[in-house]
Parts: sequence; structure tokens; C-alpha cells
Amino acid sequence: MSNKKQLFVVGMGPGDADLVAPKALKAVQQSTDLVAYGLYLDLLGEPCNNKVHHDLPLGEEIGRARLALDLAASGKTTSLISSGDIGIYAMATLVFELLDRQLQGLEEHPEWLEVEIDVVPGISAMQAGASRIGAMLGHDFCTVSLSDLLTPWETINKRIHSAGEGDFVISFYNPVSKKRDWQLNHARDVLLKYRPASTPVLLGRQLTREDESIRIIRLDELDAKDVDMFTLVSVGNSESRHIVNGDKNWVYTPRGYKKKL
Repeated sequence: MSNKKQLFVVGMGPGDADLVAPKALKAVQQSTDLVAYGLYLDLLGEPCNNKVHHDLPLGEEIGRARLALDLAASGKTTSLISSGDIGIYAMATLVFELLDRQLQGLEEHPEWLEVEIDVVPGISAMQAGASRIGAMLGHDFCTVSLSDLLTPWETINKRIHSAGEGDFVISFYNPVSKKRDWQLNHARDVLLKYRPASTPVLLGRQLTREDESIRIIRLDELDAKDVDMFTLVSVGNSESRHIVNGDKNWVYTPRGYKKKL
């Protein structure tokens, strides 16, 4: 019998069961214990049956990462599960931060260092959103989280200006919350200094899930009141194009092929 201590760190994609990677499903199937925010297990559905569920609420991210490492270190094959890609604004970074702290002598969990860790990527919200409207991420892009819970606002603001100046397509994660609604309008005003008012913007809410809604608007129409924490906001660059073919709306960002066309 193997003594391997295994932790899978799994991104389950944006919500559509068909967009969960086969490797992610395999990891869940091999696990006895699943650690996640409960909604993600509900979305995964049947593969989570007959597993021990450890459902910690939003805000308990550190507790979730510690628990997953503890379970794996105790010999239970464990999956720590997040929506989207678990390596993008998600739980994977916390797992490695805790291991780093242990290596620095700041934790008292030497058993964590014996755990085999396998990170399984998933489709992120920005990819799901771009695919629903065409090819918005066709050229250089970046992501900016507008949540200042963990990152100083000065840093976020600097990144918005830099992305505007660099003419990147920008996907905003955590665009608003109940307590925080002004940053998105500030970001819009910054970007209007660098790109046209007609720049296409995607508002993708609950992407790939049953109650998905997709809107394409202009940059100067972007308003925080139309957005919530379940919404991805992606802003095109100065070249991004919104095209209409009958009842189909597409947005693409050209890569420069017109020189060859």
C-alpha cells in the first residue's frame, strides 16, 4: 500500500460541467476528501458524491488551505477545489504561501512538507467570457482585481493606469462588492483617457452557468450599478472591434494580420 500523501489543487472552470478538465475530474475521483466553498461542490455535482465534504464559507480561505494540507498530511487523498483556474486569484497561492512559511520556520507543520501537490488548471472567467463573444483576448491582455481587501488601492490604481497606457485588453475581477462600488467607475474614467469611448466592454455574469447573462456595451456606458461580484468586466483595447452579423454580436481584438490580409 502506498504511503503517498496527496493534495490535488483543482480548478473546476467557470461552472459548466462540460468545461471541467478530465484531469480535474480524475483528481476528484481519486480523492476521499474535498475541501471547497460549498457552491463549487454543488456545481460539480455527481463526481462529488460519496466523498467527505469540508465546506468552509467565503472569507475562510486560509482555513481552507490549512485544512487541505492537514488532511493530505494525515494520509487522506484530498482535493482543494476552486472555480475558474485555482492558480488565478484563488487558493493555490495560499497553499504555497503556507509551505513557504513552514520552510521559513514560521509554522509548526513539518508534515506539510511531505505532501505531494498536483495543481490542476481550469478555465478562468476571462477565458469563458471571451469565448462567449468571440475572441476578445486575441492580443496582449492583463487582469486587475479591484478588491483592495488584500492589495493597497494605490497599487491597483497604478496598475490600471499602466494597463491603460500599455493598451492592454483588461479583465477586471472582483469589480464591485456590497461595501465597495466606486473603484470600477474610477477605472472606467482612467481608461477613457487612453482609449476611445466606443471601446467594447463585456459584462459577463454567471458565465457558462444556467442564469448566464452577456452584455456588450461601450466603455463610456460602463457603470458600477450594472455590475456585481458574479460579473466579469472585460474592456477591449483601442483596436478591439464589436461586429454584428444578424442577431449575432461578436467582439474580437486583432493581432495585426491585416498587414498580411
